[in-house]
Amino acid sequence: MSVSIFDSFLTTGEMIAVFDDAAVVQAMFRFEAALAQAQAAEGIIPESAARAIGSVCNAQLYDIPALVVASRRAGSLAIPLVKELTKTVALYNAESAAHVHWGSTSQDVIDTGMVLVTRDALQMIDRALQGLIDSLLKLAERHMATPVLARTLMQPAQATSFGFKLVGWAAPLLRSRAELRTLAARALQLQLGGAVGTLAVMGNQGPAVAKRMAQELGLAAPEAAWHTQRDEWVRLGLEVAVLVGSLGKIATDLSLMAQGEIAELAEPSGNGRGGSSAMPHKRNPVSSMIALAAAARAPQRGAALLANMGQEHERGLGNWQAELAEWPGLFLSAHGAVTALAEAFEGLAVDAPRMLRNIDDLQGLIFAEAVSIYLAAAIGRPAAHSLMEELTRKAVADGIHLSDAVAAAQDSDPRLSGKIDRNELMRLFDPVAATLPAQALASRQLQHLQTQQQALPPL
Repeated sequence: MSVSIFDSFLTTGEMIAVFDDAAVVQAMFRFEAALAQAQAAEGIIPESAARAIGSVCNAQLYDIPALVVASRRAGSLAIPLVKELTKTVALYNAESAAHVHWGSTSQDVIDTGMVLVTRDALQMIDRALQGLIDSLLKLAERHMATPVLARTLMQPAQATSFGFKLVGWAAPLLRSRAELRTLAARALQLQLGGAVGTLAVMGNQGPAVAKRMAQELGLAAPEAAWHTQRDEWVRLGLEVAVLVGSLGKIATDLSLMAQGEIAELAEPSGNGRGGSSAMPHKRNPVSSMIALAAAARAPQRGAALLANMGQEHERGLGNWQAELAEWPGLFLSAHGAVTALAEAFEGLAVDAPRMLRNIDDLQGLIFAEAVSIYLAAAIGRPAAHSLMEELTRKAVADGIHLSDAVAAAQDSDPRLSGKIDRNELMRLFDPVAATLPAQALASRQLQHLQTQQQALPPL
């Protein structure tokens, strides 16, 4: 697979190699070798033919760029591949050449080849995802009691726990990790149907051949060919797109918290990472950038998969081909994003004092709701709400802390005199105490996520 220079720095060399032309062609040759082996075992073709075919199913023996060029004229990569495979087998044994690709069709070899490389891609994504989730959960445990501003509609809202925020980042990733296993178990299946999906050439032996092939390739054996029934396959692709969206959410929050004016988090730096060609002081969040770029592109790729599900009759015209072309991009984006964020969180700098300072700089205004609820017990909710609106305006206008304004009101307002415990009232302005509800929720969820993470088997 050829990717542009701007694509390549948004993904990884490892994922590019998974969908490289040579890798896809080799996966297609694996199909052909497994087909011949299974047919020989069922007595459809001679054992000698299966050995002859399998011995030359090696992508390194072929001119892959020439195959790609020829596929443009043929309308399918499988057509020139099978042609060259047949010619190569014939060099050694003319009779065996007649059994190449027997009873199969172009879509069988291409779809199965894509399934094989997709399995490799999913395993790579899962390994990186496991590392990222582990980092998030460890940070959550460490910072469960670290106060940080919660922000709604891009504005300061209340104090929460940074651990609570980290658990919220990790949970969707773990859900995707589990869901990808479920979907992969159904979607990573052999494609074998012959010309119109009926395995007519192989007769009654077709299902037995399919079962043997699936076992050889380590894939699920489908009940029937899925040439134009793309639902399970597309669901898998869409879950990858959902994963990228979840990574984009983390990158959005991380990049905002890393802004110089906020400075609560910082991605690792050094060795040229995140530098600027013009401004030496810059510490750019490059991991977030990669994940955000992926999140900006995944929706269109997911939509393309959905848009091309309406494939005509027993073989799609244009839409299957469009799906094939879009498919690798999802995995390139996903692995680029998850790998970049895994690197960021391995070396993430957390400035807990700055988090606390950002809370303090808001003059206690974020505690107004908690104080209002407390005062409501003495003077009723409407009166408490009205009083707190007045006191927050006064705190802003006079540049004082809201706690001082509330304390002054307690001394001067007869409605509050003797009804309010000053110490209890002031505790409402304690940022650490304000995180206790978040800590309780996040601690329970963290234990569940840790257990689930450990229980997931390798993909």
